[in-house]
Amino acid sequence: MTLAVYKATARFPREELYGLTSQLRRCSASIGANIAEGCGKEGNRELYRFLQIASGSASELDYHLLLARDLNFLADPDYQNVIQ
Repeated sequence: MTLAVYKATARFPREELYGLTSQLRRCSASIGANIAEGCGKEGNRELYRFLQIASGSASELDYHLLLARDLNFLADPDYQNVIQ
């Protein structure tokens, strides 16, 4: 998913590099990173906490993808590809 987000955002307007492009890339990478960090912790309690953080990043990603589509930065087929 993170690779798909990077590929899709490569075509975003240059002026969005430090805006929406950066936000999408950071929250997509954060999902996997938080899951990996949680798996490296001892105990289910810590794992659960990092899974919650990853879930929050996934919700943020959903919103930013929808915004990018609505701003016509992301074509609907690309949006559907990343969402899947």
